[in-house]
Amino acid sequence: MGEDVRLRAVVELAQAMAAAQTPRESWRAAALGACRALSGSFAALSVWERDLGRLRVLVNAGERTEGEEEFPEGEAYPVHQFPEITEFLHERWAGGGEPNAWVETAEGPSGGHSAGYCHQRVSALRRRGRGCCVVAPIVLHGRAWGELYVARPVGAPVFGRSDADFATVLAAVAAAGIAQTERLEEVRRLAFTDALTGLANRRAVDLRLDEAVERHRVDGAVVSLAVCDVNGLKRVNDTRGHAIGDRLLERFGSILSLCGAMLPGTLAARLGGDEFCLLSVGPSADEVVRVADELCVRAAELELGDGVACGVASTGDPIGPVRSARRLFRLADAAQYRAKAARAAKPVVAGREGGEGGEGGDDPVVRLADSPPRVDEPGERRRFRGRGLPPAG
Repeated sequence: MGEDVRLRAVVELAQAMAAAQTPRESWRAAALGACRALSGSFAALSVWERDLGRLRVLVNAGERTEGEEEFPEGEAYPVHQFPEITEFLHERWAGGGEPNAWVETAEGPSGGHSAGYCHQRVSALRRRGRGCCVVAPIVLHGRAWGELYVARPVGAPVFGRSDADFATVLAAVAAAGIAQTERLEEVRRLAFTDALTGLANRRAVDLRLDEAVERHRVDGAVVSLAVCDVNGLKRVNDTRGHAIGDRLLERFGSILSLCGAMLPGTLAARLGGDEFCLLSVGPSADEVVRVADELCVRAAELELGDGVACGVASTGDPIGPVRSARRLFRLADAAQYRAKAARAAKPVVAGREGGEGGEGGDDPVVRLADSPPRVDEPGERRRFRGRGLPPAG
């Protein structure tokens, strides 16, 4: 392969990696780009999970054999089966050498091309009808991260030393692209994550709730929102300091996460200050109310604070049509306000105080949520504290 062709292959790989927006896109771009650049028939990208002692395959690209999935869920190999990962790669590199690629052949070390002989790789080549492979370490943030693997079929020219050197260059380009994608993912994660509790934040809730309400409109999926207010946070902050108040919020956040996990696909979030929520799509209203009740019980058992006021609004209850995320938020807010006013030990649920078979018109929570907003209550979310509505019965 000429130098111009290889240079063009490096540029194309770099461009594909730069265009990737998600980890999967980045992995696929690395594997496919390296496969094309090295005239291979198959390529894989794997990560070294040190804590689990295994090499986990992230993507299989090119001509896959039976049992090889593009993005496998459970394809992983104990690193003791691949000693070159911990010995050849890590020890040579740690000793001052370069993390260079090496070649394996289906014939084993007698083939004359192998730099880091591994019986498991040779067996895999034979089993899958491949004649040779080149393995290039991926180094990220100064540490061995994983490997790039490119194979050719039986009968194709065997990789040589120049191919291995080129694979080392390709792996370095791929590493830069993977690092960029990881940084983007971290930025996205921080943008949608509450820094104190690690839960989702208000921005994440807004996006997910808009999607959920649209799904409800299209196919009738049940969407439920439980809004919670941690009682006693101000007293804790004033008497014991904000560090202890933050501990209360963190502990409640852990309870919220635990309870949310009881409902498949539920988002647990901190809306801000002492307000939290659970957003559920799919489970019935009764299931959500049961979990909200469990949440109230567990919050009351915390050694800090005074439990939680919780309000629930679900499209599975008679609350009238829900055509916007804003209305569901208003209903859950109104229910939470009534729970706060009544010092209720259990969640207040919108639509369950207005009699049987109605659309919520006689329900005090629905009336409150649908009443005209006051001029001193601007913003997207309605705030009901201080409205003076009679407490729930």
